[in-house]
Amino acid sequence: MLAPPELAAIAARAQAWADVFKLPLQHRTWRGQTGDFQGSGVGSSLDFQDHRSYVPGDDPRHINWQAYARTGNYSMKLYREEVRPVIDIVFDASDSMSFDPAKTRRTVELFYFVVFAALKSGASVATQLVRGDSHRRIGDDLLHSHAWTRLLEDLPATAAAASPDLRPVPLRARSLRILVSDLLFTESPETSLRALTRGGGHGIILAPFLKAEAAPEWEGNYEFIEAESKEKHPHRVDRALLERYLAAYRRHFELWKTLCRKYDVVLSRVPCEPDFQAAVQHEAITSGALEIWT
Repeated sequence: MLAPPELAAIAARAQAWADVFKLPLQHRTWRGQTGDFQGSGVGSSLDFQDHRSYVPGDDPRHINWQAYARTGNYSMKLYREEVRPVIDIVFDASDSMSFDPAKTRRTVELFYFVVFAALKSGASVATQLVRGDSHRRIGDDLLHSHAWTRLLEDLPATAAAASPDLRPVPLRARSLRILVSDLLFTESPETSLRALTRGGGHGIILAPFLKAEAAPEWEGNYEFIEAESKEKHPHRVDRALLERYLAAYRRHFELWKTLCRKYDVVLSRVPCEPDFQAAVQHEAITSGALEIWT
């Protein structure tokens, strides 16, 4: 993982990116503390919502006196409740996320970006690291001092292709859950998607990927190394083997996309090679995972 000075430099750029791109928060209704987004109840903002009959104990300031003058009946003006969004950010700390320098940098860029985009929205933000069936909450002090990578030392190693288990992660009710993960594990996507959407939550997945993973140009003798176990596997790659790999890779992500639609989770794959702004426009804008500030 990157050192704190490198993390600080990425964080500074991420704050600038959060002035260009934003999270799609306007399309949801929220429950929570007072803020700037539409709630699922009524409140005291200036946006009129509806009328209802007066009930003893109602705030008399919201009585519609004009309607009373016409009808002689008390009725209440209802206004849109304004609340703060609740956002839970989950960072997949599997070794496959950091085995390549370009992928390490892109995953960290995505993590910092969603943190600062969430904070810019005024949301209540909580961040979690997860590796296998273990997780650690990233406190604000560790996050802003860029010392959060120390928590990685507390997360045990996992078996090869082990999935990040989201079931024990404390996700808040009805929150927006943003998962940063490459999704390179063999467990059925439904396990993760059910956990990501439990408690009335909504999910967004930002999945970094390398060209060498998605469209490798292997030919000849190679020594492959498991990202998690570090085991070496010599193979001779011919055209038939490469075609089988590419077909399996396509099926894997087609399944993820199909099940994400079933669970109403937005999935956006983010390439690691281009600069950040070009990378998030690869799919993130068209999929609705992110929006551009206007």
